[in-house]
Amino acid sequence: MKKNGTIDRIRVYPSPNPNVHLKEITYWSCGLRIKGMLAFPVKKGNYDGMLYCRGGIQGIGMVRPARIAQFASQGLVVFAPYYRGNRGGEGRDEFGGEDRWDAVYAVDVLKQFCNPDKIHLFAFSRGGMMALWTAVIREDISSLVSWAGVTDIFLTYEERLDMRRMMKRVIGGTPSSREEEYEDRNVLERVEEISAPILIIHGRKDVNVSIEHAKVLEQALIGYNKIVETWYYPDYTHYFPSKVNRQVVKDVCIWMKKHGGGK
Repeated sequence: MKKNGTIDRIRVYPSPNPNVHLKEITYWSCGLRIKGMLAFPVKKGNYDGMLYCRGGIQGIGMVRPARIAQFASQGLVVFAPYYRGNRGGEGRDEFGGEDRWDAVYAVDVLKQFCNPDKIHLFAFSRGGMMALWTAVIREDISSLVSWAGVTDIFLTYEERLDMRRMMKRVIGGTPSSREEEYEDRNVLERVEEISAPILIIHGRKDVNVSIEHAKVLEQALIGYNKIVETWYYPDYTHYFPSKVNRQVVKDVCIWMKKHGGGK
């Protein structure tokens, strides 16, 4: 079996930004070929790395070239795994199950293109639990940003009636009939093991991932005396207005570069 994090194939991908190169990378995770997208500045440099943990499942919330190029244009090398079972990747998306390893080993891919001592995690929506698991499992994470991140899988089932059918199909049942599978995805029980500083960003009017996800994570981190900062926005939902979004991206990149140097 190929070593986890080993690159299998690289192909050039058209970039929407003249200052950013894009490549689609196929890599190995748990014996499966997984795909993801790499974005890096055209100008050579010793850049920090950022693992972009996408939201959604399958086509919903798929990695957008323009989005990761936006971060790369701020002077970062960005790698965004699609997770298993997506865009031709092998296996099946498990919504925070064994597919967490696709994010964990994606860090090893990222390190081949950036400063390996400066690895940041950025998560959006479902990516919240993927990034948190990566920070729990790995010891080389410099900082973590969770933007509208899912942190409590039980809360997601409770709040998102429209997602219950998908969750029952992917996870195997309801939280009461498959409690063990849901508990296995419950990263809140493990945040004590995270040493990286964490920034939580959330819109208080978010109905896709409620502000409660941010609050329970914040309280758990405070309870373990972790370094945590929150940027809560009273007027915004799951998606921020484009002008605000651009500014927050810039602020996030500045925050990441200021924080942490790994364990």
